[in-house]
Amino acid sequence: MAVTDSQRLESSGRWAAITPDNDADLPGGVTRAIYVGGAGNLVADSEHGETSITFTGLAVGIIHPLRVRRVRESTTATGLVALY
Repeated sequence: MAVTDSQRLESSGRWAAITPDNDADLPGGVTRAIYVGGAGNLVADSEHGETSITFTGLAVGIIHPLRVRRVRESTTATGLVALY
């Protein structure tokens, strides 16, 4: 599958702290990436709303190129920032 221009990781122009919520999508929409400030797991729904998946052992201080629409309350990683 070819990568389209809209799928490439580019620098973000907006960002916001993430508060995990099982019932609501991220207020800024689908992320380009997520910064992880504190190590742990990230439980998230994809941009298309598929079933949640757990990303285990995410490293501190890394920007992970994940297109996510919802972050679940079972997430253990901290200091999450959505990059749009």
